[in-house]
Amino acid sequence: MSDTSAHPTPAPALYLERQGVRQYVATNSRGAQVLVGDGPGRFSPGDLLKIALAGCNAMSSDKRLADRLGEDFEQVVGISGEYLSDEDRFASFAIELIQDLSKVDEEERAKLLRRAEGAIERNCTIAHTLTNPVSYTKTFTDEPVGQD
Repeated sequence: MSDTSAHPTPAPALYLERQGVRQYVATNSRGAQVLVGDGPGRFSPGDLLKIALAGCNAMSSDKRLADRLGEDFEQVVGISGEYLSDEDRFASFAIELIQDLSKVDEEERAKLLRRAEGAIERNCTIAHTLTNPVSYTKTFTDEPVGQD
């Protein structure tokens, strides 16, 4: 005889779970977690969007830079965003990839930066998404949560 009682939907590969008022923990299928929401130690959704764009730029260009600067090159990636509070959206983002290029001559530097920029243009999914209209759907589902 099969069990016909209601079972909660399994958690998707990427999800947020509420911890309190405007406080969530995001978990991915690899077990990584990020605290999201208001309060100390938490990233806002806007922070996460900016991190995604900066991370995509860094990861897309990483191999090109590592090929010339070495596998252990140091880099810091800064990102800022112009927030339009009356429209509740970001109008623009600025990313700065900082690394020491002092050992690379001017001609080679220009070539390296062209290759790194090209890698970002080809491979940065987040940039591709933000520069083109994107739609999304949302569904409110009525079922027990967190019960086995």
